[in-house]
Amino acid sequence: MTQITCLHPAYLIPIEPEASVLLKHTLVMQDEKIIAILPESDARQRYPDANHIILDKHALLPGFVNLHAHSAMSLLRGLADDLALMDWLNDHIWPAEKKHVNDDFVFDGTVYAMGEMLRGGTTTVNDMYFHNDAVARAGIHSGMRTIVGCSVLEFPTGYAQNADEYLAKAIAAKSEFDNQQGVTFRLAPHAPYTVADETFRKIIALSEQHNMGIHCHIHETSQEINDSLKQYGIRPLKRLHNLGLLSHQLIAAHMVHANDEEIVMLAQTGVHVAHNPASNLKLASGFAPVYAMQMAGINVGIGTDGAASNNKLDLLGDLRMAALLAKAQSNNPTALNAHAALKMATLSGAKALGMDQEIGSLMPGKLADVIAIDLSAIETQPLYDPISQIVYAASRDQVSHVWVHGQCLMFNRGLTRLDEEELIGKVSWWQQRVKNQITQ
Repeated sequence: MTQITCLHPAYLIPIEPEASVLLKHTLVMQDEKIIAILPESDARQRYPDANHIILDKHALLPGFVNLHAHSAMSLLRGLADDLALMDWLNDHIWPAEKKHVNDDFVFDGTVYAMGEMLRGGTTTVNDMYFHNDAVARAGIHSGMRTIVGCSVLEFPTGYAQNADEYLAKAIAAKSEFDNQQGVTFRLAPHAPYTVADETFRKIIALSEQHNMGIHCHIHETSQEINDSLKQYGIRPLKRLHNLGLLSHQLIAAHMVHANDEEIVMLAQTGVHVAHNPASNLKLASGFAPVYAMQMAGINVGIGTDGAASNNKLDLLGDLRMAALLAKAQSNNPTALNAHAALKMATLSGAKALGMDQEIGSLMPGKLADVIAIDLSAIETQPLYDPISQIVYAASRDQVSHVWVHGQCLMFNRGLTRLDEEELIGKVSWWQQRVKNQITQ
């Protein structure tokens, strides 16, 4: 018989039903699934021989879903700060990637990023980068639930020479890793300004043929809008709508510059939005109308973007920022309350990925992606409302335990599968390599 684990937290926050907090309740896991949530006394009586873990100062909740990230770019963190997006990309990031990005860079950088994300309570990442097989192997190595976003562009990089080659490599990687636990694939056209109409048509066809979702940067900057108006005579979202890209299969990253008509269009077509508050602020891209989107019925999750533009992969910090920005932008202090923000980082992200029947909330039958946050610190006392305290006061350093697919990947702040010293050693090696080539 397989081992049963009972988690006994002070507060159990299942996300569903909305804003509920269960006291003196136990979550029971067996293998990869949650099998019961019941009063603590009943759990001890029903499962006397289980592995009982006492978390009497903690809140237990679903793992965070990072809906937009470029994990391997953690190796470029701090390389080119305080610049506008296109200057940052054209003059610094893309040249650095051309010199350094290979299979080893992507594997090492992604594993390193996953170590950081796990330590902050993120259990699922919707990634977007190159060397798709390296990202998949990094997810398997770290134990993190990984959606491999297979980048597609028109121009050559060290990974592929043209859009058709990017697409061929995406389908090949999906075929290779299709049966691997915790790894799925999406097609990731970089942006409307780097992908042609014909390639978008191919992406739509392949998405339907291989049942792959789509993940794309859209309306990140005002320059993107202006350039599209000059080249196509319409705004990017309308162009994509005309091509047939907008559907429930699409995750639109950023959507900073969405007008009222476009918000209606997003709602009607079922597009999901990945809101990236920290990188949007740092790159001065603007303020996404998140509250207006949610009021229109659009499903909005939260992403960190890459560590090269954030500069942290801290979803707990970003969900607090999202809540505060929504209030300020809408001039409404009740906008995006604490539970709504927490839902964005969990169940809403899972829904965007088509995984809300498997993860995103704590319910019997769902996969055991679970985190514990220690609320006993001086920074989170006195404690009147644990949901409010998590969103507005807690830091990622208070995440103490992480389970993904029922496997414990962090226990009392110590990663169990990844070696932190080894991670830092590899990052130091890459830092020196990048630094040496910059100075040459």
